[in-house]
Amino acid sequence: MFTGIITGVGRIVAVHDLGSSSSHGKRLTIEAPAGYLDDVGLGDSIALNGACMTATTLDTGQHRFTIDISAESLDKTAGLDAVGAVNLEKALRAHDRLGGHIVSGHVDGIGSVTQFEQVGESWLLEILAPPSLAKYLAYKGSITVNGVSLTVNQINDTADGCQMRINLIPHTVENTALGQLRAGSNVNLEIDLIARYVERMLHADPQQPLKTVL
Repeated sequence: MFTGIITGVGRIVAVHDLGSSSSHGKRLTIEAPAGYLDDVGLGDSIALNGACMTATTLDTGQHRFTIDISAESLDKTAGLDAVGAVNLEKALRAHDRLGGHIVSGHVDGIGSVTQFEQVGESWLLEILAPPSLAKYLAYKGSITVNGVSLTVNQINDTADGCQMRINLIPHTVENTALGQLRAGSNVNLEIDLIARYVERMLHADPQQPLKTVL
């Protein structure tokens, strides 16, 4: 589990194919900030742009680690198939502050940035979310964009999906990789965990008995 509070900005420095066909995944080498890996062990979970991944090798001297990402994960995410900056967050510990909201690290869909510009001291970020995610988005609700916990300020349902507006304070732009977004950029989206359960409760058959699996 994660909180959507980015703890470091890393960089994918190498991408290696794990096979010759489209059914094979890739091995990514990520360079982290100095000291970032000091409390990380092999097998630990680290979210890359909001996608939960497993550290398969560590090189603390070079501040680097690797992850293996499957073809399925590559197909369902954005920004994890090429060299570039990525938002990093280590898995939540039981005694940590929940500064953002509860984030699972499972990407629900890919959105497209339609506008990103400075307005006053802040930045306006507009994203078109897929139609399948529209029902989970709400005014003042939470959304995770490339691993960053953000608040939705405005929504507008269209034939193409749900257009949402988000306000970014300068601190967020300066301390995450969101500052590199441009109109046309694809971003990983994860809906609020609570919205998943609300949708399920609204549409579940109340006459269907619960099943216990032993």
